[in-house]
Amino acid sequence: MHIPRIHIPSQLDTGQTITLDKEPASHISRVLRMKPGDALTLFNGGGGEYNASITNIERHDVTVQIEQFTDKDCESPIRISLVQGISRGERMDYTIQKAVELGVYEIIPVFTQRGVVQLKGDRLLKKERHWQAVAISACEQCGRNTVPVVHAPETLKNWLAKDKLQPTAIVLDPLATQNIKQAYSGDTSITLLAGPEGGLSENEMEIASEHGFTGIQLGPRVLRTETAALAAIAALQTLFGDYL
Repeated sequence: MHIPRIHIPSQLDTGQTITLDKEPASHISRVLRMKPGDALTLFNGGGGEYNASITNIERHDVTVQIEQFTDKDCESPIRISLVQGISRGERMDYTIQKAVELGVYEIIPVFTQRGVVQLKGDRLLKKERHWQAVAISACEQCGRNTVPVVHAPETLKNWLAKDKLQPTAIVLDPLATQNIKQAYSGDTSITLLAGPEGGLSENEMEIASEHGFTGIQLGPRVLRTETAALAAIAALQTLFGDYL
């Protein structure tokens, strides 16, 4: 039987009894229809996970007892920072969800010149919280105990000005002549830049190059924004990470 995994954003200790928040409690009681004595796995994002069991289920409350800590590590040996041009609605959610499943270390959403998404004020804060929730949900599903941070969105130009690149920095470019294997320098930390719908502008590609990015192509076909970054991450994990 599959044991549900639940993210608890607080300190956890063996022997502790806690009451779950409304959303996971409702999912356990109404969707999964679990009962007292059933097993759960809890994690707080700081590494490792806790075996737990349900002690009581009422209409709106679920109480669980934490029983044992397991120092389980599912993190990739390569640290991939994904700088992703913000795309529309479900495309961005899909990219974040699958990037987390594929083992990305962090996600930096950036506004780009060809991007069509406009977010400001409360809508921006709401979207940032939503994207982080997507990352947490992906961790619950895929077994990761360290939650990748989805950073506050900013313009690509402003982010590049901070010069936070990893030793290997690659940008997806269908016109590039190099592939991932040719561009990889052997470092375990990688910055991967991917554009939104329509890709990055020529000016953005030039600025990225000036800041140390190397253009790479992913074969002879042009990939959609929600496919490109994920294909690149999967290739990196296969060539240098934990897929083989």
